[in-house]
Amino acid sequence: MSQRYSISQSESDVQKDVIPASTYRLQLTPAFPFAAAGAALPYLSSLGVSHLHLSPVLEAVPGSAHGYDVTDHGRVREELGGERGLRALAAAARERGLALVLDIVPNHMALPSPLRLNRPLWEVAREGPASPYARWFDIDWEAGGGQLLLPVLARPDEPFTVDAGEDLLRCGDREFPLRAGTAHLPLPELLAAQWYRPAWWREARTSLNYRRFFTISDLIGVRVEDPAVFAATHAKVLELVRDGVVAGLRIDHVDGLADPEEYLRRLRAAAGPGCWVVVEKILARDERLPASWPVAGTTGYDALHRVDGVFTDAAGAGELTRQHGESTGTPSWEETASTAAREVLTGDLAAELATLERWAGPERASAVRELLIASPVYRTYPGGPGPDPQTLERAAARAGTAAVDGVRALLEQSPAFEARFAQTSAALRAKSLEDRAFYRWTPLLSATEVGGAPGAPAVAVAEFHAYCEERERDRPAAGTVLSTHDTKRSADVRARIAALSQAPEAMGPVGGPDPQLAWVARQSALGLGDVPERGPRLAAALLKAAREAALRTSWTDPDEAYEAAIADLVPPDPVELPPALSEAARANVLGMTLLHLTMPGVPEVYQGSESEFRALVDPDNRRPAEFPGEALAALDAGAAPATLAEEKLALTAALLRLRRSRPALFRGYAPLTADGPASDHCLAYTRPGGLVAVATRLSHRLAEAGGWRDTTLPLPPGHWLPTHGPRPSTPYEGKVRLSHLLATLPVAALTRAG
Repeated sequence: MSQRYSISQSESDVQKDVIPASTYRLQLTPAFPFAAAGAALPYLSSLGVSHLHLSPVLEAVPGSAHGYDVTDHGRVREELGGERGLRALAAAARERGLALVLDIVPNHMALPSPLRLNRPLWEVAREGPASPYARWFDIDWEAGGGQLLLPVLARPDEPFTVDAGEDLLRCGDREFPLRAGTAHLPLPELLAAQWYRPAWWREARTSLNYRRFFTISDLIGVRVEDPAVFAATHAKVLELVRDGVVAGLRIDHVDGLADPEEYLRRLRAAAGPGCWVVVEKILARDERLPASWPVAGTTGYDALHRVDGVFTDAAGAGELTRQHGESTGTPSWEETASTAAREVLTGDLAAELATLERWAGPERASAVRELLIASPVYRTYPGGPGPDPQTLERAAARAGTAAVDGVRALLEQSPAFEARFAQTSAALRAKSLEDRAFYRWTPLLSATEVGGAPGAPAVAVAEFHAYCEERERDRPAAGTVLSTHDTKRSADVRARIAALSQAPEAMGPVGGPDPQLAWVARQSALGLGDVPERGPRLAAALLKAAREAALRTSWTDPDEAYEAAIADLVPPDPVELPPALSEAARANVLGMTLLHLTMPGVPEVYQGSESEFRALVDPDNRRPAEFPGEALAALDAGAAPATLAEEKLALTAALLRLRRSRPALFRGYAPLTADGPASDHCLAYTRPGGLVAVATRLSHRLAEAGGWRDTTLPLPPGHWLPTHGPRPSTPYEGKVRLSHLLATLPVAALTRAG
């Protein structure tokens, strides 16, 4: 890898990483434990993946469907099969040439019920700041009047009872530890004497005095910047790495940490050489991962945005934006995003804002607010560049130059303030963009994806090539993704919706009492098409969209009458794309798959997405995986693909197997340029090791213009054959006519013969 690190140990270890050929993400749940993953190994090995990427495996809240609510860092989750089950899975995978990558959660732990499941937090509640575990959590004792606010009560008037024999305070089915010597006090005095204050859940918005994950109060932030806390929370994971059970780590929400780079350096030193590490990090379009971070790169949302964007028509997206504005009255993307940021910061994150304002002082409070709202990136980093000039200018226009300069000085002088400011910024960007503005701005739903740029969704071919060349140079082992457990719509749903950018008239008239949600309903229905349980799945996604947008209803203040009418927006019958756009969607699905699996980086296939995978926002995208084993076996036996699902599966398997068996093919990157009247519709490149990838973009526009006609693609020197499917009578060489090369499929993957 070409990037340099200032600590030689980190540089050396990164260069020694064993890089996966590809990863396959499995969502583990009590219904799909380690044993179920083991049963899928024969299929996954046949598919061609090299590594299984497992969702979090440490002990979590009982019944958790995701595992990000960790309760005990020292144990592998018993509901999944425990450590014995994990080690057995690793051994079985190793026998088939596969390895494991773990998703780990350093930023937060659960505030569970019962609370005693989180022993460190239980001890802090019992002993207060004197507890050896008090250093684990970001708690502002002064702000809470010496008590930790626990916003866990369903009602403000819930009664308490005291169990003096067990030294417990009870409220309904919740239990809390009593401070030593307080069990026999009268109840009002007893409550006042505790190191915590059980409170109505609504108090979290304004009175919370601990750092949390985004706005989720039952996930409390962990101070892994403390070496002792790091050691305690990572001992089991590092043991699994040293024992060879785990070969790679995905770091969840790295932006939540006080000092991400220092954390990653400590992790790299502890894990040693060979362990592939990527971070879940959302980058703005022009933002890059700090070169000094000793990791392979991000998990790949930056790649997702480029792949989606190159199959989006800029002119059509602009027309949809115009229609959307006329229909809904929604302001520009910039105004939508800014409004959402202000709402979230002063509402959902009011407690976090109050902490920063108190630290900054009243004369600089408004500047804190305006700098956070104006920031175009998720966060800055300790010791790194501060806010850009445009951010400063926008903030100064509202808060005044002197106040902004004062906050900048404070950011430079106080590491603690800088860290908390950055952590709040990350939470604000996530909640205001991904979980609010993306649900309000609905001209083209395929563009409102994690890491996307909804206001300018299209990516030019030249920009895509420049991105890939930079990635190959700087972070060749970074991840690439198209569908994940967090994407709002799977790649195949987005591919269908993106086809609308080539024919905006296909949206048809959209109106009714809530035209904004009607746009969501129309595009979601087109994207989902005819799938099992279509109606309930659409209705659930629309309800979530309405609550996240927070225009007419919300999670905390639902409008029951309004929500009851949302199901009426679900069409009684499946809504399909017109035939011409259906073919364009096919070209998008296969084109996106081709780029994902051949561009620089380590591709991750989300469970089930090797075949056609249509899913909406979670929990829909976390439904039990369906592995197309029979279909793959039939294709391997010589059956010709008869459906788009089989075409995608055949393409995916061919490229995954190639990545695993011939990794040298996927080194280097050079654009290829077509010649002729339809050259803009061809996206092609070569991996100089011996691979050529060719994709059709904006195929509906291409068909309207008369097809490929005499457009040709000059191939690199040599003879070239397709990676799968029917072979030509003679290998391709020199200039090939795209009408011939792409006669049966809108994509081609070629390898040099001989």
